[in-house]
Parts: sequence; structure tokens; C-alpha cells
Amino acid sequence: MDDETNPSVELSTNGVGPWRGELPDDPRYDPELLARGDSRNVIDRFRYWSIDAIKAELDASRHPFHVAIENWQHDMNIGSIVRSANAFGAKTVHIIGRRRWNKRGAMVTDRYQHVLHHPDVADFVEWCRAQGLTIVAVDNLPGSVAIETHPLPEECVLLFGQEGPGLSAEALAAADLAVEITQFGSTRSLNASAAAAVVMHAWVTQHVTF
Repeated sequence: MDDETNPSVELSTNGVGPWRGELPDDPRYDPELLARGDSRNVIDRFRYWSIDAIKAELDASRHPFHVAIENWQHDMNIGSIVRSANAFGAKTVHIIGRRRWNKRGAMVTDRYQHVLHHPDVADFVEWCRAQGLTIVAVDNLPGSVAIETHPLPEECVLLFGQEGPGLSAEALAAADLAVEITQFGSTRSLNASAAAAVVMHAWVTQHVTF
């Protein structure tokens, strides 16, 4: 590859500098990023692409599972869950409750991820029913089945609660299925964002062909 006609050498998460050589004639590229460089946390394939172009490309291959998080206490884990949802190709992230959430943990991935707000559980459930999606509550409660041995529906919403109190009684009552992650230590529960990543990965291993 000729450095005079190709992008700057990839510098991992540090990004890349201004485009070197003749500018590409491709509408997916962002003129400002080509001129000043791209330091965003995106994979190499999307370097210099505009946000809209990246989102459109992801839309063509998103998986049919959704992720929902109750947001009654302004949980700091929500941003990390959104980041994991982006990484695992979730179709949409649903925020139930407070519209505002701490985006720091998302590392700007919310710009490339569809995020839908629901004012309460009832509105969320109505949306899910209209879409024909199975609501899968994730909580280590009596009656929950282990994700290691129980298949997850292909078209579903993985529903997570707040750090500490977990899912609300209303959310649990609306769920079609409740699953839990098998644990072997002394702690009562996993961190909410860690649990979300584990369950999303479980869905991927069950439904994605590699």
C-alpha cells in the first residue's frame, strides 16, 4: 500500500491523522474527518465515515434482539449497557423511565445505536406487543431459568433492571420469560452492565452463525 494515496497508519484507539493523498470520491466519508483526522472509537472499516453512514451500514446487519433498561434511579450502568448493545449488534436500546441517562459509559456509541425512550413500563410493553417481541427479564429470582441451558427467543427484548433493586415488580409481571446467569461465588449478583454483556453474548452464541 502506498502511504501517499491511502489513509494514515492506524493508531489503534488513538485514531488516525488527516487523509493522505487524493481525497476519496465516496459520500460515506466525512469531509471534516478527512481534513483533521479521526480519533473516534470505531473499527478501522468505519474510519473517516460520517455518523449517518456508519448507522446506515449497521442498520443493514443488526440482529433481531433488543435491549431495555429501567431508568428510575439514573443508573450509571446504562451507558455501558448501550456500548455493549452496539458491540453485539442489538437492533434498538429502550430506556424505560427517566429520559435522561448518563452517557459517559456509552463512549459515544449511542450516536450509532437506535435508542428509544418509554415513559413507563406500560408504554414499553405496548410497544413490544405491537412488534410481536418476547420480553425476556434478566434477574436472579426464584423461577428464573439459566441462560446456559435455556434457549433465548430470536426476536426478543432483553430487559434489565437497576443496579441493586433489579427489575420492578411491574416489569417482571409483564415478562414472558425470566432468565438468570448461573453464579458460583458468594456475591448475590453481577454488576448490571456486566450481566447485560453476558446475556447479549449468550444470545449471539445461540443465534449467529460464524
